[in-house]
Amino acid sequence: MIAHFHAKAIKSIRGASLKACYNSTTSKAISFAEEHGGVACSTIEELLSRPDVDVVCVCTPSGAHLEPAVAAANAKKHVVVEKPLEISLKRCDAIIEACIQNHVQLCAIFPSRFSPANLALKQAIDEGRFGRLTLGDTYVKWWRSQEYYDSGAWRGTWALDGGGAYMNQAIHNVDLLYWLMGDVDTVSGITSTLAHDRIEVEDVGVATLKFKNGALGVIEATTSAWPGLLKRTEIHGTTGSAIIEQDQITLWNFAKPKAKDAALLEKYGKNSAISGGASDPKAISFQNHAEQLKDFIAAIKTGRTPKVTGAEGRKSVEMILAIYQSAWSGKQVQLPLAKDPRRPAKK
Repeated sequence: MIAHFHAKAIKSIRGASLKACYNSTTSKAISFAEEHGGVACSTIEELLSRPDVDVVCVCTPSGAHLEPAVAAANAKKHVVVEKPLEISLKRCDAIIEACIQNHVQLCAIFPSRFSPANLALKQAIDEGRFGRLTLGDTYVKWWRSQEYYDSGAWRGTWALDGGGAYMNQAIHNVDLLYWLMGDVDTVSGITSTLAHDRIEVEDVGVATLKFKNGALGVIEATTSAWPGLLKRTEIHGTTGSAIIEQDQITLWNFAKPKAKDAALLEKYGKNSAISGGASDPKAISFQNHAEQLKDFIAAIKTGRTPKVTGAEGRKSVEMILAIYQSAWSGKQVQLPLAKDPRRPAKK
């Protein structure tokens, strides 16, 4: 599904074009090429051997990112990997190392960082407008039907989904929270499966955090909140508070207002009818994907580091794995993790 958003994003970028695609189901590759352009390759080796392919976007199920990403790096192609980078730290590290060894660029897709409202929030934090950061919360209260999970054998499995509401849906906001608030020191989490059948992973979870700067935080994630609410991020400090709801500013209040605040609220504070995937995973825009791919192309051309590196993508996976470890053990977990947590044996 997400490959179609990449294709639309690529088409919108001047100087970029989709040259080829590969899918393990050949008919799907042919259909994709007919819709978006490029050549449908019968093998991944055929795609990677093409001299006109400079960048490979990996849009496979989460737990199947490693193999095509490493193959692309070994073929000296720059690599874009959809979220999450992978479903374990070991597999994330293998992708990162392959790109380092082959001297190619790597980025993990987190388009929420490129939303104008989130960029304005990040700038306000960097400018010190919040004073001392005290609380950072994020909420992803979405709805996914049973049919959604039944639509793909990989959905809701540990082996290929890597987790549930946290790893698949809320990971964008997990990434946003540490990007805004800074690295996390400790995590406590609790998860459950309450609204869906035939899935191994959680469809609801609550986690509390302590950041390295001393601030506290909460991450709530669910796919069991009908009909699906807009995702929300709240940042609070001693001299300011702000709330972003699905890329719209709903609160922007500082002890020392600035002249630009009114214009910011006028531009990004209007109500939006876009669900942002709250109940339909296809109800998202490709625009922020395009902005991230533009940044990646610029990084390749200039030799600079992309704004979201593989190492940055690894952090959100580590935080989610820490939440899972805490939920499984009933104990607070310290970051960084020494190794991948092991799921408890089924009773």
